[in-house]
Amino acid sequence: MDGRRDVGILAMDIYFPPACVLQEELESHDGASKGKYTIGLGQDCMAFCSEVEDVISMSLTVVTSLLKKYKIDPKLIGRLEVGSETVIDKSKSIKTWLMQIFEECGNTDIEGVDSSNACYGGTAALLNCVNWVESNSWDGRYGLVVCTDSAVYAEGPARPTGGAAAIAMLIGPNAPISFESKYKASHMAHVYDFYKPDLASEYPVVDGKLSQTCYLMALDSCYRQFCNKYEKLAGEQFSVSDADYFVFHSPYNKLVQKSFARLYYNDFMRNCSYVDNEAKEKLQPFSNLTVEESYQSRDLEKASQQVAKHLYDIKVGPSTLLPKQIGNMYTASLYAALASVVYDKHGSLDGQRIVMFSYGSGLTSTMFSLKLNNGQHPFSLSNIASALNVTEKLQSRHMVSSSISSIHKLRRKTVTCLKLAPSKMFHWNAKIARYLLHYLIFTGEEPYL
Repeated sequence: MDGRRDVGILAMDIYFPPACVLQEELESHDGASKGKYTIGLGQDCMAFCSEVEDVISMSLTVVTSLLKKYKIDPKLIGRLEVGSETVIDKSKSIKTWLMQIFEECGNTDIEGVDSSNACYGGTAALLNCVNWVESNSWDGRYGLVVCTDSAVYAEGPARPTGGAAAIAMLIGPNAPISFESKYKASHMAHVYDFYKPDLASEYPVVDGKLSQTCYLMALDSCYRQFCNKYEKLAGEQFSVSDADYFVFHSPYNKLVQKSFARLYYNDFMRNCSYVDNEAKEKLQPFSNLTVEESYQSRDLEKASQQVAKHLYDIKVGPSTLLPKQIGNMYTASLYAALASVVYDKHGSLDGQRIVMFSYGSGLTSTMFSLKLNNGQHPFSLSNIASALNVTEKLQSRHMVSSSISSIHKLRRKTVTCLKLAPSKMFHWNAKIARYLLHYLIFTGEEPYL
């Protein structure tokens, strides 16, 4: 492959709206029982786009920021893939809006468009870019992946699982975060667990119970196939003890807790050696459940989380920082979780393995493996952590009133304007520009204008 080794993520940056609401305040506002969102969902805060911000403005800002921080000439980008489920136009891709950045320097020769399937689109975009760099089609330039979404729900129990963010990832060889491409497994099926049949509305139709079951079913299938592939190639059994970190797509943190516990239960059923006698004793009563019964058993769920907690804190806990603080970012959620690990643990990740699980309702899912090395400036883990600047970004946010219903109503009116002629949309873009100017003043970071 002409020296193309360690193809993967060279650089990362993240943008999320500066406005957020505390989940405990949202509990109070909604009249929910104390702890329903903070403990029941496992969330701390929820970011959201106001009426003057959307996935395009977030994407323009994060791409411009990444190119500037890593001093990347826009002419060196040869493929640009966007993953999103937030529909701005039913025909025109978000990627075409981002081309404004590259047209300015005369680079219009950039492959790729948008990938869309619920929360999985970002993973599809990432795998497309990695495959491009590894293929005979690669022209020597970088790939660029953008994951961008605004998760908005109608009033009700799903609204606290919203969020918003955009992540940009630079793809190329000799990466500090490289793909172990031979260790990858997917599960795809036709299910209506979450979908958006009304294209004039941002709100999805959600079957929460079915969606959770589908998520865990897809996780089981991917993990089983992942283990089989590993065992054939490596000649030894794979278990959660063989990865240093696990990163899950995070609609809400409680599901992440259940997911790792599910892997632990799978390892128990496979008689993996690291599962100790105490854990075996607690899980033994559930060994005869059918697969379908195991998805519905609250007792199994509780027992498996208890026995897995000591490993969860080590192997999963570091990935939960941004998802708990921002909320569900759809396509960006998995990669915000990865960014959390890199930011928190960059000094000790050399030689370690991270297993990722990506899920998109409808349904699509993939489990894949990343191998990390310290890298070399500017493409190093320490430089990625510095560019992410997570702590300062979180501290720069401003908390708003928990009564976000009025904000969503105003946003719906603004979104409706997008159905008007392009001349009317100029006003929308002007409002975005004013908002980003405010963001520059507020955070000290330069947005795309």
